[in-house]
Amino acid sequence: MSKLRADFLRVAEVELVYKSRIKPSERMKITSSNDAFKLLYDTWDDGKLELQEQFRVLLLDRKNSCLGVSTIATGGVSECMVDAKILFATALKARASGIILSHNHPSGNKQFSDSDLKLTKKFVEAAKLFDISILDHIVITPDGYASMSDEGRLPHLDCPF
Repeated sequence: MSKLRADFLRVAEVELVYKSRIKPSERMKITSSNDAFKLLYDTWDDGKLELQEQFRVLLLDRKNSCLGVSTIATGGVSECMVDAKILFATALKARASGIILSHNHPSGNKQFSDSDLKLTKKFVEAAKLFDISILDHIVITPDGYASMSDEGRLPHLDCPF
């Protein structure tokens, strides 16, 4: 066997697999930021909400029906590093047409930070390359939420709610 052939056999194989356990007719439809907040809040780990910042994504199909929720990153008390490669790999694997970004503020502050706004803008631009719409970015606290879409702070205009 040639060296080139032997090296080729050691290359990792990448396989994409997606299988939903929920029928399309049974998926929850997201029609507002409040719908998204309720779903996210109900799936959030209560022990982390006021302890550590977490970044999660709500994955949606073309009809804004929920394909799933995924935790993308967990950080410390006041920040969370979010890797765009993990975010978009998750969205692509789920065949999401739209996503809603979310993270908690353990402090309870519902205001978006400058870094929240910069990160959202970066992700909105990247999502365009994949034909994925970022419909909202929601900050979750034990006392409620804030929505970039509701506040008119999302850097695009194609939000359906």
